[in-house]
Amino acid sequence: MLLYNVWYKDYPKSDFHYYNDGATWLQMDKVGHSYTAYQLCRAEYAGARWTGRSNKGSAMLAATLVWAGQCTVEMFDGLSSEWGFSVPDLAANTAGIGLFLGQQLAFKEQRIHLKYSYKNSGYAEIRPNTLGSTFPEKLLKDYNAQSYWLSASPGAFMKDSKFPKWLQLSVGYSADAKLKGDENFYTVNGFTYQAKREWALSLDIDWSKLPIRKPWLQKSLGLLNAVKLPFPSVYWRNGVCYVGML
Repeated sequence: MLLYNVWYKDYPKSDFHYYNDGATWLQMDKVGHSYTAYQLCRAEYAGARWTGRSNKGSAMLAATLVWAGQCTVEMFDGLSSEWGFSVPDLAANTAGIGLFLGQQLAFKEQRIHLKYSYKNSGYAEIRPNTLGSTFPEKLLKDYNAQSYWLSASPGAFMKDSKFPKWLQLSVGYSADAKLKGDENFYTVNGFTYQAKREWALSLDIDWSKLPIRKPWLQKSLGLLNAVKLPFPSVYWRNGVCYVGML
């Protein structure tokens, strides 16, 4: 009820319907759904463990609660004329939950982290109503400024490896010049922007694996695993290789 009053109350209603938005925003919004579901699972799991539940029980409870919550959002979308029930969104949510749950059951820890980073793109100034006019809005809406990363340490998967478990390799995905969800070309003031996918390779840190003796500090630093630390990165866009800080 709280979600309905805050987000949906002032929008026109409709009969339940589906909306296939799987081809929009170069799937950046779908990766965002996976990231959100994954991070919510981390938070729910930590809360369940704090109450004394087992690893498996906490992981299963977190996955169930997050999936149910995200499904509820999609149901509300399906009853709103502004949106619709998105099967691709639900699939992306499930993928993020699966990444968390699978690792927690197999390893009893997260060895592959799904992270977020932000770098101002400048594209929001062109379409501020869509991509955000303030910094908080840009964090959520400007897909050109966002990157999503899978970060993992080879040492976490190799027994007796000398590769430090806190040092991770990171593969990132983002978009460039994506100004409209369902179109890859956007013309303004006589100039046409062409949307492009962007892939990146970088380094990262698993804060929970740093050699820190105080457990409370190590767990606190683990919260930072929601974001990727900026590092020099190699990235590819339209077959061209670049080097930058991502």
